[in-house]
Amino acid sequence: MTAYEPSGDPDAGTDPAPDPGPTGPGRAGYDAVVLAGGAARRLGGADKPGLRVGGRPLLDRVLAACAGARRTVVVADPRPTARPVTWAREDPPGGGPLAALAAGLRHTTAEYVLVASADLPFLAGPTVGRLLSALAASDADGVLLTDADGRDQPLVAAYRAPALRRELAALARNRAGRGERADGAQLTGLPLRRLTGALRLTRVPDAVAAFDCDTWDDLATARARIREHGHVLDEWISAAKDELGIDLDVDTGILLDLARDAAHGVARPAAPLTTFLVGYAAGRAGGGPEAVAETARKAAALAQRWAEEAADTGSAPARGKPDVAPDATPDTRPDA
Repeated sequence: MTAYEPSGDPDAGTDPAPDPGPTGPGRAGYDAVVLAGGAARRLGGADKPGLRVGGRPLLDRVLAACAGARRTVVVADPRPTARPVTWAREDPPGGGPLAALAAGLRHTTAEYVLVASADLPFLAGPTVGRLLSALAASDADGVLLTDADGRDQPLVAAYRAPALRRELAALARNRAGRGERADGAQLTGLPLRRLTGALRLTRVPDAVAAFDCDTWDDLATARARIREHGHVLDEWISAAKDELGIDLDVDTGILLDLARDAAHGVARPAAPLTTFLVGYAAGRAGGGPEAVAETARKAAALAQRWAEEAADTGSAPARGKPDVAPDATPDTRPDA
């Protein structure tokens, strides 16, 4: 179990990373290896990658965090996932993290490799970018996260692939006593510290992103956290996009402000109906964040004109009193 301590900052662990550039390691210049084939003994052998947090399997949450990878390799038996991946398996199965890492690494070609376990509910794209940027800016072999207790988390890290291959091969040779490659039985059962102890590593503290779900209590903690104020809307939107097959990033603040204006200036039921119409119009206009922003702008302007008309003091009987529907609530956002 990795300890998790709620942060006073609702965005802790998700701060934007420095932009590594259009071809840097934080863009298309890295591959990802996700280890998802563990036995989950502390969960009674449950299908840990398939356990849901915020309506999404843990594995899909990790895959979303490394969506920028040129290739993502999942070391486990194949299963349905929210996006396409390359599947790999250590031989023999259940050989432990080093054997699984070696199996996944064989399918990668990038210089930088993100390595993650499949039980990280709060790993996010900005954290991945921060790890890769820190690695690119240093001469270290890898950059890993540390948890709330300051412990290394080598399965939430970015590494230089040549360094991983070199040390895995050395471990296999030392164990086998001959020059065999780093896979299969040669690495079975070896602890991760045998690898990390041979690498030059830099550490980045992040108690939230490093939190993993090893026990049922961990899972309950993760499920409770995403419903905290400041998290629930982002979590719901991410889950809904995955469920609906939508890969679109929009300014949700624009839509929430529009919904507020429609509820205030027209009537409360106008909020969800208006945002639906904006989405439909944006889709007909070709989709994309720009189309959503433009249609939202037009609808917001209409809501403003509607409210101004209702507040027009030209009618003596209603002087100074906006003609607003009785169920309209001023200054109320629909997410309140």
